[in-house]
Amino acid sequence: MESSRFDAASTALILIDLQHGIVGSQTAPYAASAVVEKSATLAKAFREKGATIVYVRVDLNNFLRLPTDLPHGVPDNTPAIASEIVPESGIQPTDLIITKRHWGAFSGTDLEEQLRNAGVKTVVIGGISTNIGVETTARNAAGLGFAVVVVEDACTDRDAGTHQSSFEKIFPRLGRVRKAVEVTEALG
Repeated sequence: MESSRFDAASTALILIDLQHGIVGSQTAPYAASAVVEKSATLAKAFREKGATIVYVRVDLNNFLRLPTDLPHGVPDNTPAIASEIVPESGIQPTDLIITKRHWGAFSGTDLEEQLRNAGVKTVVIGGISTNIGVETTARNAAGLGFAVVVVEDACTDRDAGTHQSSFEKIFPRLGRVRKAVEVTEALG
């Protein structure tokens, strides 16, 4: 994104956990519904330019439960619909769906292989929650050598301060931080 333009053929939009069991949560600084709407707009724009569109969902009934000091926040015996992407997110049959078992979209999935096979060099990331699924995916993407762009107003968290901290202290070290309108303009 050095030139502020994206080559759609080598760019993927990755949208994290826009699913029934997560978008119903209380979020800040943005309402989950606003993030879903912004994500649908981005997906449509990226799709029209021929970019790869990836929706990532966590299988809440097959979540990798590790020993932690804080609860992981994933209830037992969650209804199957909770793990399904909400239609309002703009998902289409041609989009790639990645199912994960933990926070990040790369670990334990074939996402890297799918992106490499598609010739992707840049990933644009949005979704819920900023400091968990989005941040883990962004860290992994950068570590795998992808150029990373995180869309600030297409992400939200359970806590506005945590969201802000990720965008001020973490994401600028992993890649670039942009607003949705800037990303859309960079598509041309």
